[in-house]
Amino acid sequence: MAKVLLINGSPHEHGCTAEALSEMVSVFTEEGIETEIVSVGKKAVRGCIACRSCFQTGKCVFDDIVNETAGKFESADGLVVGSPVYYGSPNGNLIAFLDRLFYSTRFKKHMKVGAAVVSCRRGGNTASFDVLNKYFTISGMPVASSTYWNMVHGFTAEDVKKDLEGLQTMRNLARNMAFMIRAFADAKEKYGYPKEEHEVFTSFPDGK
Repeated sequence: MAKVLLINGSPHEHGCTAEALSEMVSVFTEEGIETEIVSVGKKAVRGCIACRSCFQTGKCVFDDIVNETAGKFESADGLVVGSPVYYGSPNGNLIAFLDRLFYSTRFKKHMKVGAAVVSCRRGGNTASFDVLNKYFTISGMPVASSTYWNMVHGFTAEDVKKDLEGLQTMRNLARNMAFMIRAFADAKEKYGYPKEEHEVFTSFPDGK
């Protein structure tokens, strides 16, 4: 069975972001896709210190929720990252979590389907949406879209329930993700995944 891992970056496990993710889960369930939600908003997650220990060990030197989630990410066919908007950007805990999760894991993320979801009271949504999508697009992960940018509006979960277009966007996003996951699985069997090249690493060490 296909599986989607959902990351809730909000410290409010039943707040606005959770409401958006819950709407997606209901569709994934209808589509026969397994789901798991990991909440990181209240966790004490420190940022990456660029020690590169993970290059040798395959895991982050800080043994916390990042390492706990790594195996779930590896086995998932899709990843949804949800965040509230803080000063026009995603939650700082979530950014620290994602930096370390993507940097420390050595497994291939190529062709796992990614989707960013943001919730806000009023503004800063598209800026936060752009930040989250960059984790997917540097990792060879196809990005799922919907019938509007993947966002909901509201100050409380009850407000989000009134954002009918936002919830519709979440349902359409989940359906698109389900389709992409199945389509990529079929294409892998028929054609194989596209080749990845990693031989070139441009850093201009001699200043040229």
